[in-house]
Amino acid sequence: MSKRPYVLASAAMSLDGFLDDTSQERLLLSSPEDFARVDQVRAGVDAILVGANTIRTDNPRLLSRSGPSPVKVTLTTSGKLDPAAKFFTTGDVAKLVYAASPAVPELSASLGDAATVVDAGDPVDVHRVLADLAERGIGRLMVEGGSAVHTLFLTEDVVDELHLVVAPFFVGQREAPRFVGAGRFPQGRLTLVETRQLGDVVLLRYLAGRDHRRLREAVELAERCPPSATFRVGAVITDASDNVLATGFSGETDPHDHAEEVALAKLGRDPRLAEATIYSSLEPCSERASRPVTCTQHILDAGIPRVVFAWREPDVFVHAQGAELLRAAGREVVEIPELAPLVRQANRHLPGVD
Repeated sequence: MSKRPYVLASAAMSLDGFLDDTSQERLLLSSPEDFARVDQVRAGVDAILVGANTIRTDNPRLLSRSGPSPVKVTLTTSGKLDPAAKFFTTGDVAKLVYAASPAVPELSASLGDAATVVDAGDPVDVHRVLADLAERGIGRLMVEGGSAVHTLFLTEDVVDELHLVVAPFFVGQREAPRFVGAGRFPQGRLTLVETRQLGDVVLLRYLAGRDHRRLREAVELAERCPPSATFRVGAVITDASDNVLATGFSGETDPHDHAEEVALAKLGRDPRLAEATIYSSLEPCSERASRPVTCTQHILDAGIPRVVFAWREPDVFVHAQGAELLRAAGREVVEIPELAPLVRQANRHLPGVD
């Protein structure tokens, strides 16, 4: 799995799932309170992405009043973009245009210094786009649509978080753009982590994506741990194509077992570990009394390049530094704290854990 930014998709829609109507005027879906929220979210990301059609129809500025404006990003297949659009003329920030290969030469000449044009393949490859953004230092990407872009990112399973605002009215026009079109979307239920009323609209915030689903599986594995006076943890190891290689949970074969070492012991020196991801409900241990080798060291010895966990190990037994040690060794470490309450619940038998 190539490194990519954390992707946050954001949209406002009517009760019947439309982003707009068919009139010439832009349909107002958000409330003033929600506009303020979106502005704050924009200030907290490194880049914001919209499709070329959104630039042509809405002419957005994509700036933030709450903090530094993010890098502007767009995708285009046709290359039909006007260098006079506000996307290019407003904001002292970088503008990146990812274009289908056939459109790159003409578009580069048309835009000149207004933007950097990047070959995104033919057709546009969203994984290639995200990998390039990561190389440019983009850690958090906000995707604001429109419909084709949301459909692309969601069907390619690269959305980590979804902010969906629902407005209190219907559109009912068959030709109007919907939030998403038809496609093969990832299966399974998203996790609702927040609902908030903002004036007369409602924000629904979901966790989505491969990392969330696999980490949720690791969290659920912890429920299989036998009674113990230590942490109850679950772990899942996947290969580069997201196939499960092994799972483990604390105390699975011995009371001293840690989840990560159980899963790794089932694989031995499997060459697929060089491109694997290990999901652990708890931050891998960096100190332990029961055995000489920590889970952090087991992960480093196995050569696993990527670690995803939900809850940082509290100082119940030792001062944990697993995440820091893994990052210092060059591993990619992803923390998804929204799932931490479930892990705490599984470990509420420990002193100081509520």
